[in-house]
Amino acid sequence: MPPLTVEERLTALEDREAIRNLIASYGPLADSGDATGVAALWIEDGSYAVGGMAEAKGRAAIAALIDGDTHRALMAAGCAHLLGPVAIDLDGDRAVARGHSVVFRNTPSGFEVWRVSANRWELVRTDHGWRVERRVNAPLDGSQAARALLR
Repeated sequence: MPPLTVEERLTALEDREAIRNLIASYGPLADSGDATGVAALWIEDGSYAVGGMAEAKGRAAIAALIDGDTHRALMAAGCAHLLGPVAIDLDGDRAVARGHSVVFRNTPSGFEVWRVSANRWELVRTDHGWRVERRVNAPLDGSQAARALLR
């Protein structure tokens, strides 16, 4: 395989940075309750599977996760969604990003870890930039399925 040109290397760096920015924007949008903003990270018919909780298909259903009772109660008490660095595999107009997320919640004794999960993001380039086609999130509870998301 011939070496990449400077332009190809620059495009790959720009793509990775755009994907990192998209993933990094999820936490602040979720923590501020911006359901429309969260849903806009996905393509129109994208999906979000939250292991042990729900699977949402389409932007309206993804927004409903943020507007749902579980998330609203978490926000009312105080919470923070942190998404760690991701490893990104690019393949033209498609990409897969793998990494971790941690959700902290406020309790009477201070913040505590509520959920630590493995994440697999499947992304596509659209006319409006990179968007999520599918995100799978599973708690790292020792299960093989959760570990498999990180491969």
